[in-house]
Amino acid sequence: MHSPASRRNFLGCAATAALAASLARVSAAEPKTAATTPHGASGTDWPLIDVADEKALLDVLHSGKWGRTSGGARNREFETVFAQRMQAKHCIATSSGTTALLTALGALNIGPGDEVVLPPYTFVATFNAITANFALPVFADTDPASLQVDPTSVAAAITPATRLLLPVHIAGTACDLDGILAVAKERKLPVLEDACQAPLAEWRGRPVGTHGIGGCFSFQASKNLTAGEGGAIVTNDDEFAHRCYNFHTPGGGKPAPSLGRAANFRLTEFQAALLLSQWRRFEAQQTTRADNAAHLTQLLAAIPGIAPARLAAGNTRNGWHLYMFRYEAAKFSGLSRAKFLQALAKEGVAASAGYTALNRTPHVQALAKNPH
Repeated sequence: MHSPASRRNFLGCAATAALAASLARVSAAEPKTAATTPHGASGTDWPLIDVADEKALLDVLHSGKWGRTSGGARNREFETVFAQRMQAKHCIATSSGTTALLTALGALNIGPGDEVVLPPYTFVATFNAITANFALPVFADTDPASLQVDPTSVAAAITPATRLLLPVHIAGTACDLDGILAVAKERKLPVLEDACQAPLAEWRGRPVGTHGIGGCFSFQASKNLTAGEGGAIVTNDDEFAHRCYNFHTPGGGKPAPSLGRAANFRLTEFQAALLLSQWRRFEAQQTTRADNAAHLTQLLAAIPGIAPARLAAGNTRNGWHLYMFRYEAAKFSGLSRAKFLQALAKEGVAASAGYTALNRTPHVQALAKNPH
């Protein structure tokens, strides 16, 4: 580990507060019925299921082949389907988005003495994947308009100990990959995309996840594509794919140099079957989310004090896991954000204050204060 002195700016970069609303996350397979009424606005039930989902699970149950190593075919089928849609040569299914990140960092041999640059405005799993590998997270700042990581701040956070850039496509929106990749090329650093919330999001017409060495996705219960838990890594790099596979399953089996590190992060056949079943309506649901988001953006334009997150020019398709916007209390006679959220809740609108800036949380500060 680094000495305490090397944790120099660990708490130095603050994220901008934001309000994240799940209005665009609620969806169903059928399209909107009226141009003036966003589909799904009357409820927030998630996930949606049908008889095909039930059959998919029962088929695995009765097959007796419940895992990747028991001869089941669902894992491989899902990996093939997902890789093709993500325009990737390889997909490695994992037990969660967190284990996808752990696997990818393990395959890159990230460890003690290494620094990994990430944004502070993200789910804590991004941070945990770094510290679980005994590496040091270094926060770049967040652009207050887009709520995505700022490439200029990423460049400023790089030191001789930096081994990886880990940008996050938070809320399903692609961050500024042009800027991130330019920094990475100049500094000769790999980029791993945390796309856990962003399946089907695109940057300049290409799905997120393969603009760097690879990308990690999550299928946790709240995600747009879900099996309760689950994850995936996609990549176009053959050796990286093999190292990820060998890391995620004891004993490996793919032709790649051994790193002497591995775990058991495999997806079950039950989860893979459910993902394949949910996949049937995923594209239609994403279209509904996009329609809902466009409708909501049009309505919010008439309300001073509500500023939807700005989309960078390269965003050719948004994944719409969450609809993010900034709330300006001064435009609402000083009404606090907490009171504003309470008012939304009374109207049946599911919304939250968004993620807490990680650098301010007790969890992160505990590591910064750890003398070991």
